[in-house]
Amino acid sequence: MQQGVQFRFAGPEDTALILRFIRALARYEGMEAQVVADEAMLEEWLFQRKKAEVLFALSDGTEVGFALFFHNFSTFLGRAGLYLEDLFVLPAYRGRGFGKALLQKLAAIALERECGRMEWWCLDWNRPSIDFYKALGAKPMEEWTVYRIDGETLKALGQAGAKGAGPGQAAELD
Repeated sequence: MQQGVQFRFAGPEDTALILRFIRALARYEGMEAQVVADEAMLEEWLFQRKKAEVLFALSDGTEVGFALFFHNFSTFLGRAGLYLEDLFVLPAYRGRGFGKALLQKLAAIALERECGRMEWWCLDWNRPSIDFYKALGAKPMEEWTVYRIDGETLKALGQAGAKGAGPGQAAELD
């Protein structure tokens, strides 16, 4: 692990800092216009509803990287996993081991919490990250395709479900 790196979990007082990291990540990915999160939303979802956690990496007391993660569940493994939503290290601190230290710390958290695995997505054009993850032993799940429903499509599907659409009875399992 990177010498001199410290870690701390975020608290409600960190919502502005978390949002700055999210915006910096979005800028790096060319997706800044897609960020609709604000401090109030982060406060609610991270600290009131406790749907995800944020871990900061610090250098000399300054936050230089962050990881936002939550637990998912593997039906095949029969246990929780750790899903890494975002990992970002400030450009001035890249190549100095902070990203690796964050992933090592997350792996330690996953083991401590008895998770069966860690997973995350990576943009297909992000060659530096892909190479970094592969060097750590991560394997791309090329046989899987990610699907998403959001916005009006999510609303329509959810409204149909709320009305009881569908056959209304359970199928037999063999």
